[in-house]
Amino acid sequence: EVQLQASGGGVVQAGGSLRVSCAASGFSFDDYAIAWFRQAPGQEREAVAVVSKGDETTYYADTVKGRFTISRDNAKNMVYLEMNSLKPEDTAVYYCHVLRYWGQGTQVTVSS
Repeated sequence: EVQLQASGGGVVQAGGSLRVSCAASGFSFDDYAIAWFRQAPGQEREAVAVVSKGDETTYYADTVKGRFTISRDNAKNMVYLEMNSLKPEDTAVYYCHVLRYWGQGTQVTVSS
């Protein structure tokens, strides 16, 4: 059974930093790219960042480029999203995603 367990969310002031993590299990982790998505209230879920299976290639949405960094540790089956210079508009539930599977999400709230 594929499981994606996101953690590390919380409340942070604008300009602050936060790191969310995703623990994966139930599949061959290092064979797949992994993505972080987010969904704010009343909005559609959007892709934030993607990391290739070997951690050699990354993609970022324009809204987070230069502020967020995605990385992975294939030895630990973990994916991370380091978020800096956070803005109130970054407030959302953050989900990790692989294939057709979604984690349960972790809430990130940025106060102004």
